[in-house]
Amino acid sequence: MKFGGTSVGGAVAIRQAVEVVRSQLDREPVVVVSAHAGVTDALFAIARAATTGTADTELIAVRHRQILAGLELDRHLLDPLLDELRDLARGVRLVGESTPKVIDAVVSYGERLSARVVAAALTAGGVPATAVDAFDAGMLTDSSFGRARPLPDEGRMLRHLQTVAGVPVLTGFLGADRDGNITTLGRNGSDYSAALIGVALNADEIQIWKDVDGVHTADPRLVKDAQPIRRMSFADVADLASFGSKVLHPAAMVPAMQHGIPLRVRNTLLPDAEGTTIAAMVPSDRPVIRAIAHRTGVALVTVHSHRLVSQHTFLAKVFAKLDEIECDVGPVAVGEAAVTVAIDAAFSDRAVECLAADGEVQVATDRAVVGVIGDAEVLENGGIAEVLAEVATSGIPVRCAGLGAVGSTVAFAVDAERLSETVQLLHRRFFTAR
Repeated sequence: MKFGGTSVGGAVAIRQAVEVVRSQLDREPVVVVSAHAGVTDALFAIARAATTGTADTELIAVRHRQILAGLELDRHLLDPLLDELRDLARGVRLVGESTPKVIDAVVSYGERLSARVVAAALTAGGVPATAVDAFDAGMLTDSSFGRARPLPDEGRMLRHLQTVAGVPVLTGFLGADRDGNITTLGRNGSDYSAALIGVALNADEIQIWKDVDGVHTADPRLVKDAQPIRRMSFADVADLASFGSKVLHPAAMVPAMQHGIPLRVRNTLLPDAEGTTIAAMVPSDRPVIRAIAHRTGVALVTVHSHRLVSQHTFLAKVFAKLDEIECDVGPVAVGEAAVTVAIDAAFSDRAVECLAADGEVQVATDRAVVGVIGDAEVLENGGIAEVLAEVATSGIPVRCAGLGAVGSTVAFAVDAERLSETVQLLHRRFFTAR
């Protein structure tokens, strides 16, 4: 049972999480928690500011003591960890440098503090529990700080958790390398942690508890009548995640899918709601179009090659340069002498700098990507034209459009200011009539 940041965001939310865990004690739950909502961002800011001597951990301490007070727990429960965090920030100030290894160490305190609060709240509520740092439980990774890759478990976590008293409450997002240095699995990596732990324990299912009632046909913030989807395949949800859906971390699907363990996305505010079950097998009568996803904060980068360079050499250089700055792309449009890629706008300046030697570079900012996920056979045989015609009829300019490599997605970029309009009109076309 993994609880996200908003599901443990304060005393009220944590009490609700306690009741959710209590309701499933007969299933021998193992709990995985994120940091309290907003804490990870604050810790990243502290790690960056510490090099300039302006970092202050007091706000973090105040936030956690307020949560302890709201839960009527010992206000000194977290003092040892808060003192460690303060000393670490002081050390960074003295050195004047914040390396990826140090940043991971600083950021790790979010989950470590949260796990202790939730374990104490469970125990106070009559559900004996023990906080466990995932790296102590055997979550071993490589040394790629900030985006570490887990190493084979080989039974370590199961052996450790069998010795834990009560309900184990593990830190998501964290691991350690072979030298004992704390690592993180990347932003929103707690879902990934939960999947890895679920596989290590051969769990019946992996539950992801959030503040939404499962996966919807579109983002409810943009489409008021978006409908919950009760059953989805791993492939469909992976497609959604690739377009920026925040419901589930993309990596979480892989270990669960490989070991045939279903994932369930459920709502802590509506614990009796069915949520969404994600599994290898799905109903045969599922709709042709499954969902509409979107990603904001996108820039379109177009590189025009020098004509004397062959296309395959040109494309190889472009993607090698993007790989160097660890920039994910998609969708991609390739022409005879140019390529356009949609990237996170935060990478646009670095992309322009590294690609300038390979051709003329143009950047269009304030864009968004829309993805339509559906049946590959239908999309390949006219479905893509139907999607794009619907957008074109409304006079919305489209760029970088195309069918996904396996045929199950149609993706295209639009002006950010027309994103909401685009998603709403497509949702009306494919879902309102049902």
